[in-house]
Amino acid sequence: MGAKAQVLRDIRKRLSAEQFEVQRRAYLFVARNTTLPPTVRHKAQLGLNTLNGGEGRLGAVKSRCWETGKARGVMSKFGLARVSDQASIIANVQFQFRLKALNGELPGVHKSSW
Repeated sequence: MGAKAQVLRDIRKRLSAEQFEVQRRAYLFVARNTTLPPTVRHKAQLGLNTLNGGEGRLGAVKSRCWETGKARGVMSKFGLARVSDQASIIANVQFQFRLKALNGELPGVHKSSW
């Protein structure tokens, strides 16, 4: 149940980051513009820090496996974890990437041999 909550939280953070992207870019432009007075730049930096309580940051977004919600060992191109933590519970989902690739569910991925 915890993994579902983490996935939902990550989705919420992604939507928040997308929603505040234009405002975040404007704050960054003002904060990094050295021709502006330091007080204006400082106010822009404070506005950037308080943007949506920290959820507007792109660093708050974590890549997670869309099958299990696992945050580590995720192949970002496919959104799947290499190995699942639930392997001891369900033996079939231990290697999601490998199983989906062998079943042909991932386009452009095939087993290599040399």
